[in-house]
Amino acid sequence: MSLNPQFGGIVPSPIQTPSPSAYLAFNGGANDFAQQYLPEIYEQEVERYGNRTLSGFLRMVGAEMPMTSDQVIWSEQNRLHISYTNCGVAAGAGGNNQAVVSIGGGATAINVISVNDTVVLLDPVTGAEAKGIVLVTTPGNGVAGGGNGSVTVQPFGATSFAVQGITVSGAGALGGVKMFVYGSDYTKGTTIGAGAGNSAARISIDPSFTQFSNSPVIIRDQYVVTGSDMAQIGWVEVATEDGASGYLWYLKAESETRLRFEDYLEMAMVEGELNANPGPGVNYNAANLPGTQGLFAAIRQRGNVEVGFTAAAGLDEFDAILKNLDTQGAIEENMLFLQRQTSLDFDDMLASISGGFAGGTAFGLFENSEEMALNLGFSGFRRGSYDFYKTDWKYLNDASTRGAIVGVNSIEGVLVPAGTSTVYDQILGTNIRRPFLHVRYRASQGDDRRMKSWLTGGAGGAMTSTLDAMQVNFLSERCLVTQAANNFVLFQGL
Repeated sequence: MSLNPQFGGIVPSPIQTPSPSAYLAFNGGANDFAQQYLPEIYEQEVERYGNRTLSGFLRMVGAEMPMTSDQVIWSEQNRLHISYTNCGVAAGAGGNNQAVVSIGGGATAINVISVNDTVVLLDPVTGAEAKGIVLVTTPGNGVAGGGNGSVTVQPFGATSFAVQGITVSGAGALGGVKMFVYGSDYTKGTTIGAGAGNSAARISIDPSFTQFSNSPVIIRDQYVVTGSDMAQIGWVEVATEDGASGYLWYLKAESETRLRFEDYLEMAMVEGELNANPGPGVNYNAANLPGTQGLFAAIRQRGNVEVGFTAAAGLDEFDAILKNLDTQGAIEENMLFLQRQTSLDFDDMLASISGGFAGGTAFGLFENSEEMALNLGFSGFRRGSYDFYKTDWKYLNDASTRGAIVGVNSIEGVLVPAGTSTVYDQILGTNIRRPFLHVRYRASQGDDRRMKSWLTGGAGGAMTSTLDAMQVNFLSERCLVTQAANNFVLFQGL
């Protein structure tokens, strides 16, 4: 018997082994190997994107704590000393070059400067400085929004404030002068009077605080697999980001849904925004949910934004950030979470300094060795009285999130103060210490909504409905508390 066309010898082998007698040769025509063999399939997944999860930032810098309400409220201290900006200076009615200083600081500023207080006037336009003593104080209406009030000041200098370089704005006008109290001066044997509105009385100052709040959002996701698909098992060898390894079938997709949901728990806390037009009461729909204030929104509203940081600007631009931190909480230890280019800009900025200690910057974390620090790529450094620990933030580099676009208004990094802050908790009624960043989630004795998952449907062990499928449900209800946001810095692109 002969075959046309002629192949190799066709003698089947009882086992899967290559041999000349079991070899089929295709030398031409319309034949292809798919007609004879099944396609070769790699059982193991290729991890072409490495570790795809993005969460971990909040675990590094914060904590998670339960709450039972629809809102979390906290109070932050205001400044201790008496200071007003945007004050106006006009000639006074009395002699001796007196001046009437109108209290600036906005419509809600209340005059709490007393007679015999000694004050400093600073003019940022002319650079002039002058000191004086308060002779008369007018508190306005004594309530927020009831008028700014004014003080009549006798300069200590031999000439008027105008001659000393302080800009004169005119009677009742506000200007750009800053005024702050640095003490008081009384004659011997004086008695401080009492009574509101008495210009000779000492004004008693009640400490004030600023109150902030945030509301949790309900985050949900679901994975569904039909009963028919559950019966058709296809095995895939996997090594997932949550530590699972081995062979999985349809639950491979459930595992990735869980990982994605865990990322959403953190991304919602970072990117969250309050809705400017929330619905009334509890009558919400998707369009008018109240939302929640995330990290970026909190820093933009209450913190500091550094636009266009580059290595070319060197230490001068970075020192401007430090000077601003000096005016805030001056927290010694801070963490820098940066996208790749900004991280390299920091490396370039520090590498441009000659010597292991120059310009006030020390490589203390590397035994003061510049060479060691350069080899490691600067994971930490000290400048002035501040320590900084620098790391790449994967969320800002990942192409599926913030890493896809770099440019105008892009987020290029964030400076987060380390440690804890003391605040007054309205619910507990006491002062408490909390990390500057922490997550509050809804929980009670009967229900913990930190991270819930449950099965519904009528397949895969679920017996809750007639649906021929298994539904894996995920839910969390949480919000981020950003305390002392004035100590945070957001790095933003040009």
